[in-house]
Amino acid sequence: MSIPLGCPIELRATQMEPNEHVRSRLAALGVAASDVDERFIRGSGPGGQKINKTSSTVWLRHGPTGIEVRCQAERSQAANRERAWAELCERLEARARDARDAARQAHERSRRQTRQKSHGQKVRMIEMKKHRARNKARRGRVGEE
Repeated sequence: MSIPLGCPIELRATQMEPNEHVRSRLAALGVAASDVDERFIRGSGPGGQKINKTSSTVWLRHGPTGIEVRCQAERSQAANRERAWAELCERLEARARDARDAARQAHERSRRQTRQKSHGQKVRMIEMKKHRARNKARRGRVGEE
């Protein structure tokens, strides 16, 4: 069977544990390492025969969120694996941070909408109403001359 060079082909799927630093980051996010599908695939692009025939590219997919990371930066599978896990953690942390920020902004928006007007705002509002009433009274009624 002949496989064209440069095409990413999954060779094996294993569940190896990430290093301690990554495990602590995942635990802080409440993500289990078993939720992540890890595969080692053949690389593609520049690098010649070495890239095309070794399975040094690491592909990670977090099932619940669907976030995918593919790392082929190094020639070493172990180095690519560390980089891929670190990037997956960064993306998951960014997603959690964005969710927290959105919730905080929604809370702040509702707080601003329901708070009492200040005394100065109330005075200005009354003055503007009086000003508008004077302008309209000066114009007169429609049809009157």
